[in-house]
Amino acid sequence: MAKIFQVSARAGMTRVVEPLARGLLRAGVTPNAVTVTGTIGVLVGALGFGARGDLVAGALIVTVFALTDLLDGTMARMSGGSTRFGAFLDSSMDRIADSAVFGAVAYWLATEGDHAGVAAALLCLAAGSVVSYVKARAEGLGMTSNVGIAERTERLLIVGVGGLLTGFGVPMALQIALWLLAAVSIFTVGQRMRHVYRQARQLPTPGANG
Repeated sequence: MAKIFQVSARAGMTRVVEPLARGLLRAGVTPNAVTVTGTIGVLVGALGFGARGDLVAGALIVTVFALTDLLDGTMARMSGGSTRFGAFLDSSMDRIADSAVFGAVAYWLATEGDHAGVAAALLCLAAGSVVSYVKARAEGLGMTSNVGIAERTERLLIVGVGGLLTGFGVPMALQIALWLLAAVSIFTVGQRMRHVYRQARQLPTPGANG
């Protein structure tokens, strides 16, 4: 399934990330340390800047530290593969970071009296959590659900662009980005559920005779 963030762009980013990943590993930095550092950076950008209305700085800080998602994964692969705890930590930190981003956006919009914008931000937060949950639950049942037009990178990119444009004075850019993101997130939930449904139909029913 095609993604908004095209494979070619991801490959180009990988060429930048790999030398940095090698350097950090040589310096003794672990993938888990990068995961935690990235989350702290996102929290600073979202809560320290975005929630106060400094959208340009907040969006830039969040974007930079959100890219550690690529960095820690690359480091884990280079060091022999992700551990179970590393995968658990990465997923948990992602949920914390996402909650901070959309919570900060909702808070700032509330201070501006934009109730529709608050609703959009909360809808993005809820839909994004379901996108991640569907994937995790499918994998827990022995299936896959790595499909959809808006995975985590795409979701942060959309809200980041909206925040930057609003910070530079473009009217309603953040609100439009939030409603767009809410729509594509809900659509992605449907894509993933459909994908899991198709897999489930091909699996034997528990307890059925072989």
